[in-house]
Amino acid sequence: MSTTAHTTKTAAPQRVPMTSLRKTSLTAGVLYLITFVSIPTLFLYGPVKGSNYVVGSGPDTQVLVGGLLEIIVALAGIGTAVALYPVVKRQNRGVALGFVGSRTLEAATIFAGVVSLLSIVSLRQAGAGPDALVTGQSLTAQYHWTFLLGQALLPGVNALLLGSLMYKSRLIPRWLPVLGLIGAPIIIASVVAKYFGVYDELSAWSGLAALPVAVWEFSLGVYLTVKGFKPCAITAEMTATATTPPIA
Repeated sequence: MSTTAHTTKTAAPQRVPMTSLRKTSLTAGVLYLITFVSIPTLFLYGPVKGSNYVVGSGPDTQVLVGGLLEIIVALAGIGTAVALYPVVKRQNRGVALGFVGSRTLEAATIFAGVVSLLSIVSLRQAGAGPDALVTGQSLTAQYHWTFLLGQALLPGVNALLLGSLMYKSRLIPRWLPVLGLIGAPIIIASVVAKYFGVYDELSAWSGLAALPVAVWEFSLGVYLTVKGFKPCAITAEMTATATTPPIA
């Protein structure tokens, strides 16, 4: 009597495919985290803002690095709005478009500010000398006002727009957009105060006013990267649409 050995192959575990919604949340989350790479510019831009930088010896490299970081931030900022738009438009298309527009305008002001500071570097490298001091100071002032009306003000507008969309849609825990909705009027009020010279950009009041919106954006980036969207009416609708076969 002979026995036949039967070998059974253990099926390899199937990798669960990443859904379109998860890809969207992951992309938006990572891009939000990338927008924080410009933090070192607080130190990198220090020398170039000096009144005598044009006639000094530099350093130029750290200004160029700072400019590159800000360019990355500008593009990542647009990316966050573009990535989230197909989802949040289902809550309110007009507000979602407003968020894309605000993010794009913020990126434009970042580019304008970078151009101002890189122009100062070009003047120094060209050996413009003392005759360019007034021009350099003018470009520094232009950067200051571009930063105030762009990178300082528009994050508050962004927080109002996206915070309201996220709060109403329940795509994320409601405490997260509450941070943005609370921080938005604070940072906007701070910008108004700086506009009228109550205190300057590097004051403690300015940093404290910007903190809630910064925490909102960083927390949003972490949550979307790690967790993704919460199940809600919008995710259910989008999942149903994606799985419904087309009518022949």
